[in-house]
Amino acid sequence: MKLFLTTLLCTASLFAAVDLNNATAKELQSVKGIGTKKAAQIIAYREKKCFQSVEELANIKGIGQKTTKKLEPFFEVGPCPKR
Repeated sequence: MKLFLTTLLCTASLFAAVDLNNATAKELQSVKGIGTKKAAQIIAYREKKCFQSVEELANIKGIGQKTTKKLEPFFEVGPCPKR
Protein backbone atom coordinates (compact mmCIF):
# COMPACT_ATOMS: atom_id res chain seq x y z
CA MET A 1 0.00 0.00 0.00
CA LYS A 2 2.84 2.40 0.84
CA LEU A 3 4.45 1.75 -2.53
CA PHE A 4 1.16 2.52 -4.29
CA LEU A 5 0.75 5.82 -2.41
CA THR A 6 4.34 6.83 -3.06
CA THR A 7 3.96 6.07 -6.76
CA LEU A 8 0.70 8.00 -6.89
CA LEU A 9 2.24 11.07 -5.23
CA CYS A 10 5.27 11.02 -7.51
CA THR A 11 3.09 10.68 -10.60
CA ALA A 12 0.88 13.57 -9.50
CA SER A 13 3.92 15.83 -9.09
CA LEU A 14 5.02 15.04 -12.64
CA PHE A 15 1.80 16.51 -13.98
CA ALA A 16 1.69 19.57 -11.74
CA ALA A 17 1.44 22.89 -13.51
CA VAL A 18 4.57 25.04 -13.57
CA ASP A 19 4.22 28.36 -11.73
CA LEU A 20 5.15 31.24 -14.04
CA ASN A 21 5.98 33.56 -11.13
CA ASN A 22 8.20 31.20 -9.16
CA ALA A 23 9.60 28.47 -11.41
CA THR A 24 13.30 28.13 -12.12
CA ALA A 25 14.58 28.15 -15.68
CA LYS A 26 14.94 24.37 -15.50
CA GLU A 27 11.33 23.96 -14.35
CA LEU A 28 10.10 26.23 -17.16
CA GLN A 29 12.11 24.21 -19.67
CA SER A 30 10.40 21.02 -18.51
CA VAL A 31 7.36 22.18 -20.52
CA LYS A 32 7.51 21.08 -24.15
CA GLY A 33 8.07 24.14 -26.35
CA ILE A 34 9.98 26.16 -23.75
CA GLY A 35 13.71 26.16 -24.31
CA THR A 36 16.57 28.06 -22.73
CA LYS A 37 15.82 31.31 -24.54
CA LYS A 38 12.07 31.31 -23.83
CA ALA A 39 12.68 30.41 -20.17
CA ALA A 40 15.06 33.38 -19.88
CA GLN A 41 12.45 35.65 -21.51
CA ILE A 42 9.75 34.46 -19.10
CA ILE A 43 12.01 35.14 -16.11
CA ALA A 44 12.96 38.59 -17.46
CA TYR A 45 9.26 39.43 -17.96
CA ARG A 46 8.27 38.40 -14.46
CA GLU A 47 11.14 40.39 -12.92
CA LYS A 48 9.63 43.54 -14.43
CA LYS A 49 5.99 42.62 -13.91
CA CYS A 50 4.59 39.52 -12.21
CA PHE A 51 2.27 37.38 -14.26
CA GLN A 52 -1.40 37.92 -13.43
CA SER A 53 -2.59 35.25 -15.86
CA VAL A 54 -1.17 32.57 -18.12
CA GLU A 55 -2.51 34.52 -21.10
CA GLU A 56 0.27 37.07 -20.50
CA LEU A 57 2.68 34.60 -22.09
CA ALA A 58 1.48 36.11 -25.38
CA ASN A 59 3.34 39.30 -24.37
CA ILE A 60 6.66 37.50 -24.75
CA LYS A 61 8.32 37.78 -28.15
CA GLY A 62 7.93 34.55 -30.07
CA ILE A 63 4.96 33.30 -28.05
CA GLY A 64 1.69 34.23 -29.72
CA GLN A 65 -1.95 33.61 -28.90
CA LYS A 66 -1.97 30.19 -30.55
CA THR A 67 1.09 28.98 -28.64
CA THR A 68 -0.25 30.44 -25.40
CA LYS A 69 -3.43 28.37 -25.80
CA LYS A 70 -1.33 25.21 -26.27
CA LEU A 71 0.82 25.98 -23.22
CA GLU A 72 -2.04 27.04 -20.91
CA PRO A 73 -2.66 23.61 -19.35
CA PHE A 74 0.98 23.31 -18.30
CA PHE A 75 1.28 26.62 -16.45
CA GLU A 76 -0.31 28.32 -13.48
CA VAL A 77 0.15 31.72 -11.89
CA GLY A 78 1.12 31.72 -8.24
CA PRO A 79 1.74 34.66 -5.95
CA CYS A 80 4.44 37.14 -6.84
CA PRO A 81 7.67 36.59 -4.92
CA LYS A 82 8.59 39.35 -2.49
CA ARG A 83 11.28 41.67 -3.80
